[in-house]
Amino acid sequence: MFFQPSRRRLFGLAAGCSVAAVLPGCALPARGPSVPAGEATHATVLGIANERFFPATGVAPLEAEFNDAVTRLRRSRNLAANAPMPELNLLAVSGGGENGAFGAGLLCGWTEHGDRPAFELVTGVSTGALIAPFAYLGRDYDPPLSTMYTGLTPDKVLAKRAITSAFFDDALADNHPLFVTISGYVNDHLMAAIAKAYDEGRLLLIGSTDLDAQQPVIWNVGAIAKSGHPRALDTIRRILLASSAMPAAFPPTMFDVTLDGKVYQEMHVDGGAFAQTFLYPAAVMRQRQARMQTGEPVIPVRAYVIRNGRLDPDWASVDRRTLSIAERAISTMTTASGYNDVVRIYNNAQRDGIEYNLAFIGVDFTQKLPAPFDPAYMRALYDYGYQRGRLGYAWAHKPPLS
Repeated sequence: MFFQPSRRRLFGLAAGCSVAAVLPGCALPARGPSVPAGEATHATVLGIANERFFPATGVAPLEAEFNDAVTRLRRSRNLAANAPMPELNLLAVSGGGENGAFGAGLLCGWTEHGDRPAFELVTGVSTGALIAPFAYLGRDYDPPLSTMYTGLTPDKVLAKRAITSAFFDDALADNHPLFVTISGYVNDHLMAAIAKAYDEGRLLLIGSTDLDAQQPVIWNVGAIAKSGHPRALDTIRRILLASSAMPAAFPPTMFDVTLDGKVYQEMHVDGGAFAQTFLYPAAVMRQRQARMQTGEPVIPVRAYVIRNGRLDPDWASVDRRTLSIAERAISTMTTASGYNDVVRIYNNAQRDGIEYNLAFIGVDFTQKLPAPFDPAYMRALYDYGYQRGRLGYAWAHKPPLS
């Protein structure tokens, strides 16, 4: 999740929602008709066949995209169809709010260390979605990545709303400032670079959650950038916005889609509602698994996972009060989800013969976040990640406690 407001404030406002029942009529935010049940996979935003994937309903289209990427990769490197492939490098960047400063610093420090590879696949969720395009494009894009996370302030992310927004609006805060911030970095030049990398056989995948359909969506940002569609740039910006906003804290991002010639509207929120980190659905590698079972050679692959958060338990004495208990329970579920994601990726990597490398915020970083998007905290965490990357990060080869 990109924005992590006080859960106590959220619960306090939610508890007061019964007031809405006795207040005079107030207009709620309007929306277009939702896509009919069971039809989400057939709706399209730009009319591009491979613009996005729905892994919960089948991975065949995503598997085909992976295979097409290998074909483009061979072509870009002038490799014959039967020539052995060089090692591939995959990167998954997790959510984590302000803690995205860790991942940004680690990547920039890794560049300085001199052995950061180009990634053939980069995935991102929430704050990881904002990092992912820069990680995908490589070291030349370290300066804007660094600037974004060391110069971010609350006014570049959110605008406060009245307390009544808990009753009569779609979120507690307005994320238009975040959209403006994203738009300042994601421009025509960056989109052209993404399109070129896609042509070379590399994939940039961003996760969001379709609330109506209650399923994850994986957006094929490279294909969208390559499409030349007049709304491609705006769509990419909105994908990043959708992926990086916590429901209730920030408004959902609404996407106009078409289905059988009719216009509908989808509601998308933080990809972390389903997974805080993803690399690839397990079934995508079934061809690789089959080759391994018969002893055939497979492409050497390294997977890197950046978890923008800690993985050790965060002890606290919990007050015996409803809001304190609820706040702590949600925090525990979020922590468990993040840990389960890195374990799931590890298990898939072990099964598929892929080298696993994990980075996360260690117990040696002790600074506490005093307020959302506190610049001093984010600069300190960026420097923490940067110094470890610059000196050669000691990647974990399995999740801790596993």
